[in-house]
Amino acid sequence: MKLFNTASKKLETFKPISDVVKIYTCGPTVYNYQHIGNYAAYVYWDLLVRALKANGYKVKRVLNLTDVGHLVSDGDEGEDKLEKGAAREGKSVWEIADFYIDDFMKNFRALNLVKPDVVARATDYIEADQKAVDLMREHGFVYDTEDGVYYDTSRFEKYAEFARLDLSGLQAGARVGFSDEKRNASDFAVWKFIKPGEKHAMRWEYLGRPGYPGWHLECSTIIHEELGEPIDVHCGGIDHIPVHHTNEIAQTFAAYGHELSRVWLHCDFITIDGQKISKSLGNAYLLSDLEERGFSPMDYKMWLLSGHYQGTRNFTFESLSGAKARRLNWRNRIALCYQREIVGDADVYEKVLEAMSNNLNSAEAFAIIDNSVISLGDWKKIDKLFGLNLISDTPDVSEEIVNKIIEREKARTEKNYARSDEIRNELSLSGISLRDTPDGAVWEYLK
Repeated sequence: MKLFNTASKKLETFKPISDVVKIYTCGPTVYNYQHIGNYAAYVYWDLLVRALKANGYKVKRVLNLTDVGHLVSDGDEGEDKLEKGAAREGKSVWEIADFYIDDFMKNFRALNLVKPDVVARATDYIEADQKAVDLMREHGFVYDTEDGVYYDTSRFEKYAEFARLDLSGLQAGARVGFSDEKRNASDFAVWKFIKPGEKHAMRWEYLGRPGYPGWHLECSTIIHEELGEPIDVHCGGIDHIPVHHTNEIAQTFAAYGHELSRVWLHCDFITIDGQKISKSLGNAYLLSDLEERGFSPMDYKMWLLSGHYQGTRNFTFESLSGAKARRLNWRNRIALCYQREIVGDADVYEKVLEAMSNNLNSAEAFAIIDNSVISLGDWKKIDKLFGLNLISDTPDVSEEIVNKIIEREKARTEKNYARSDEIRNELSLSGISLRDTPDGAVWEYLK
């Protein structure tokens, strides 16, 4: 397999460290519903897992869930996200976290994404967070301020390398909330103290004061606890590069003395009708919003995978309709395999897998599928590779429907066209259409 490594900025042949590929995926902050743009990354990284397994690799994947409150800006300031959700809905922060984790995992299943080997809630790793800060202190990478413990980025020579940051041009306050106590504008909190009277329900005692971890810290500690460094692949969105992933790399080196990940994969954003996804624009669609318009989660997944994870994708309902039609076409090609002996083109699946092994090029793989004759056996392999529920959503018809089709053929032979049309209409009500061919009628699904 070849993957485009963000760290090296080039396509590389993937070479795992051991016989088990260790993958970490940055997960959601669970204070609100995840919109369709949020789910794109999880579809792409599910594709990575499936492609690796199809190539014979064993995989251990960890997905984190940020259920501990952190601040709305990357600059360690602003309103706490979980407190914001709790105030909005009149619930406790713990109830908010549980509710939105349940909703996220429900949609995870609806998209037929392979469940990670470890789903890690950040609040289960507080002790590990504190130990990591202790180690950073021992190694001389952090210092105390009135409002928290901060990472001194000047102590890590490679800090700017990953994101190609221009630290000399970084103005105080341009990237993080700057104060007189910070030594550098790029320094960030690894632990925040709660000030007297400050509303923050999630709090843990550390260094004699109540506080909570900086939001970058959980990923470093979860990786350390569950996978060990270095891991093979770290996944996320391009927005994670300049701050979140840069800080993870710095923390891991400071605490544990290791490289964090050998390969970094980042997916690009999704826009909607050419605009950034925003609640104020009314385009932060949920999967449930798509379903209300007659589209299934699999239709959306089909649309996502018709492009490349590194490309900027522009979502429209017109393009989603096209993806829905394409998926229905594939399903009806599978349905034909139930009715006719389809001898597929040679090496179709191998060609599809080859495309997928070239930096997850699902767009190229889909083009191969569109332009090939495929046997039922290869369709099953393709369905497993992409997780589109093609086979499960395309069952063979019942004996009752088969008998109706036979009866209609007899009516046509006898030129009883009224009865023939009547049976066609009955089948249509069951979601089945008939297409007449020189070799007899072929049934297809209408939706």
